[in-house]
Amino acid sequence: MRTKIAAALIAALTLGTAMVGSTGQARARGWGWGGVGLGFAAGALIGAAATSAYAGPDVVYVPRCRWVRQFDSWGNYMGTARVCRY
Repeated sequence: MRTKIAAALIAALTLGTAMVGSTGQARARGWGWGGVGLGFAAGALIGAAATSAYAGPDVVYVPRCRWVRQFDSWGNYMGTARVCRY
C-alpha cells in the first residue's frame, strides 16, 4: 500500500513540475529530445530511490476484534460474540 502511495506521489510531483516548467514562452535552446530523455532517467532514479525506502513487508495483518451483541429473529438478547476483521 505504501509503495502505491509513494508511486502516485512521485507521478504527481513529476507532472506538477512539468506543468510549472512549461508555462513560459517556448524557446529552442538545443536540448530537444535529449532533455526529455534526461528527465525520464532522473524521474526513474528518484522513483526507485523513493520506493526502496519501503522495502519489507507491505501489509501487516492485525486482527481488529470487538464484541457484538447477538439477538434472535424475535429480538431476544442471546449473548455476545467476538467478531474479528482481518
